[in-house]
Amino acid sequence: MTSQPDAGFVTQGDVGILRIDHVGIAVADLDAAIDFYHRVFGFRCVHRETNDDQGVREAMLAIGPDPDGGRLQLLAPLTPESAIATFLDRSGPGVQQVAYTVADVEVASAALRERGMRLLYPEPKRGTAGSRINFVHPKDAGGVLVELVEPAR
Repeated sequence: MTSQPDAGFVTQGDVGILRIDHVGIAVADLDAAIDFYHRVFGFRCVHRETNDDQGVREAMLAIGPDPDGGRLQLLAPLTPESAIATFLDRSGPGVQQVAYTVADVEVASAALRERGMRLLYPEPKRGTAGSRINFVHPKDAGGVLVELVEPAR
């Protein structure tokens, strides 16, 4: 038996979403969190950087053996004023965002704005490893901070 999408089903093609890119986790101590996820779940740290523009130290952890598999992004605040510090103060450690890989962050942003979504930035900003990013406001996305990620070319 095959399932058919509902007649009202909207494809994501015009937004250009390709896949889930990563899930972002806010943490107070980046090194301790990397150790925890490695020791408990076997995740491997495949990238670390400091993003001064976003006010975070971050690490990308590979999940499973597939090089194109999912990623977990750990985010620790650089300063008490950073968005991640504010999130930790308000909510404690935990899931902070869900990110989707998009073909073109500007096209995706424009398509989502046409659908009434508010984005956090008027223009894309620099994300992890030179990617270009923007965020859909969580109040417009069912309480979830949605990140749009166009990987570096």
